[in-house]
Amino acid sequence: MLNHSEPMPSMDLLHLPITQLMQQAASLRDEAFDQRITYSRKVFIPLTQLCRDVCHYCIFAKAPRELPRAFLAPEEVLAIAEAGLRHGCKEALFTLGDKPELRYAAARRELARLGYDSTIAYLRAMAELVVQHTGLLPHLNPGLLSAADYRQLRPVAASMGSMLESSAERLCRRSGPHFGSPDKQPAARLASLAEAGRQRVPMTTGLLIGIGETRAERLEALLALHALHAEHGHLQEIIIQNFMPKVGTKM
Repeated sequence: MLNHSEPMPSMDLLHLPITQLMQQAASLRDEAFDQRITYSRKVFIPLTQLCRDVCHYCIFAKAPRELPRAFLAPEEVLAIAEAGLRHGCKEALFTLGDKPELRYAAARRELARLGYDSTIAYLRAMAELVVQHTGLLPHLNPGLLSAADYRQLRPVAASMGSMLESSAERLCRRSGPHFGSPDKQPAARLASLAEAGRQRVPMTTGLLIGIGETRAERLEALLALHALHAEHGHLQEIIIQNFMPKVGTKM
């Protein structure tokens, strides 16, 4: 976790050799944590694989024709959580696409059949179901959230997550990996992460590297996250995830 009492790093970091950056990072890590490594046993619950975004590196999101149903049913959610509990998990990590009902009629119909008016409302109900029946701690990844969304979800979530991925606006232009993905606009991602801080929600975030960004843009994204944490102290984890082409990715 970043120490939010630390001053903002200098932009001179952009020009340091990678070996020097690594030495500084290792020194900070050892000073704070020594040789301790922490982890959380978690079970993944893919509540829906529908998403309104079309990120060109994604293999998680599917079209309705590729899925038996738009959403997991409550009994399926509970079965996955109970299996995780039997295997010693402590955390239920809900994965899902961003607001699929805004793009797909199939998502709207399925939510109506289940008795909910939005993916967020259904997610809250399923997280509460898991807590009540298994005691697992929900970690929610529903994408961009408003203040009202955070307030709705916070009572049933130990933490939440939203990857910044990149702070480079140019990756949203035509032919870029985020073209056609309104929820991946850096300003919107940063605003949502800032709102999480105001709502006192512990957050996981991070970068996706290898999607066309420059080294300077990676460091600028990290500095943006540092600034958010310096203000709110709510970033519990920074993930650095590398893009690897797989069967089915457009990139």
